[in-house]
Amino acid sequence: MINENRVRIIGTSHVSKESKEQIKEVFIEFKPNIICIELDNNRFHALSNPEKKKGGLPSIRQLGITGFLFAVIGHALQKKMGNITGMNPGEDMLLGAILAKNNNLSLELIDQDASITLRNMSKKVKFSEKMKIFLDIFRAPFSKKLKMGMKIDINKIPDDEVILNVMLLMKDRYPGFYRVLLDDRNRFMSRKIYHLMKENPDKRVMAIVGAGHVEGMQKYLKSLMESNVY
Repeated sequence: MINENRVRIIGTSHVSKESKEQIKEVFIEFKPNIICIELDNNRFHALSNPEKKKGGLPSIRQLGITGFLFAVIGHALQKKMGNITGMNPGEDMLLGAILAKNNNLSLELIDQDASITLRNMSKKVKFSEKMKIFLDIFRAPFSKKLKMGMKIDINKIPDDEVILNVMLLMKDRYPGFYRVLLDDRNRFMSRKIYHLMKENPDKRVMAIVGAGHVEGMQKYLKSLMESNVY
């Protein structure tokens, strides 16, 4: 944790009911004034108003071929895991929004616009790496490597060792995707949290993000706090 008196970063699994219990426990114990969630405006609106969601995913023209395919695959995988666990993807984030609304707290959407992330997959990731990840998805060797003697229960939040091993594997095998999907967004979200802390020196900030973001965000936030710049 980074400066637990001022900020608390909660790592969740987006389809795990255990995540919701953890959020509630930290909320009661930490008593935040500001709640941050790993969503952008469009994703928050879509999750908050599923009955009004129109048009499905953005087009290939908007996202590029790679970004579009990744969006389709990611959406399908999250939906499948959600069906297994009985929890809709994103319920952990919506719980943060509900806690903020019910307790008259500030809610901040801190993630980078998803369309930017997906477009960057098309523009900034090498063609050879794109082919590698799609072949891996097709052949499924990634899942074998991911096991590495570990048992992963999607109903629970992965422990620190599992998360670290998965992040190291992804960084080594897919460095471009790692940078676009995780590292760039870790920097973006850390800057937004730091900015909130600078503007609200007497308030406590609770951030709810996917478990894979926690270590990177803690590192960048610590660096910003030590440099005291924005």
